[in-house]
Amino acid sequence: MAAFTIYPAIDIRGGKCVRLVQGDYNRETVYNDDPVDVAKLWEEQGASWIHLVDLDGAKAGAPVNDTLIGDIARAVNVPVQVGGGLRNLTHVERLIDLGVARVILGTAAIEDRDFVRRALDRYGDKVAIGLDARNGFVATRGWLETSEVKAEELAVELAAQGASTFIFTDISRDGMMEGPNVEAIVSLARVSGKSVIASGGVSRLDDLRRLADHRADGVAGAIVGKALYTESINLTEAIRAIG
Repeated sequence: MAAFTIYPAIDIRGGKCVRLVQGDYNRETVYNDDPVDVAKLWEEQGASWIHLVDLDGAKAGAPVNDTLIGDIARAVNVPVQVGGGLRNLTHVERLIDLGVARVILGTAAIEDRDFVRRALDRYGDKVAIGLDARNGFVATRGWLETSEVKAEELAVELAAQGASTFIFTDISRDGMMEGPNVEAIVSLARVSGKSVIASGGVSRLDDLRRLADHRADGVAGAIVGKALYTESINLTEAIRAIG
């Protein structure tokens, strides 16, 4: 059976570990002042990957917390993937040089297809495509804008150009603890024929089980954020049950 990976999330803003509700920068909760300590904790609890988001970078359109991200990558012995504000090859190269195993391109997938093509050509499976959708359409610029491009159509196009991993977020579910949009996630995996990591809405162990039931369809993992910080999911137990 295909593997299913649980990715604990660390969202960084102002050098701290925070969570936003539906990507709203005005609805922020600070969970820890030291993201490096949080990364070490998730590793101790059994994480095989760690998911990092540079929220400041997503808003600025360029990495902001890259030095801290490098510190995290060096502090743990598991791979980290990073998204937020990566808009050119220099940004990508910088993070990979800092020890990041996989970068996530989001806004650029809509606004600069040539850059995405070149990143995929150069770095292959070290590049994932983040598809953040609002009512099926891709949102950009830290979710502040919504495009006229359908997530599934973009996935098919980028899969043909070499993308092997997609991270799909239904913005309406993010931070709401209402469960993931399993139907949309499975549909994207089937349509693209590639691996899809689910993001947004995972609030209990049963959500992870529902997603993991679709391993054969290409649902390869799930990013878990708020549920870990509020302790409605225990990472060690979840990995034991599913991973």
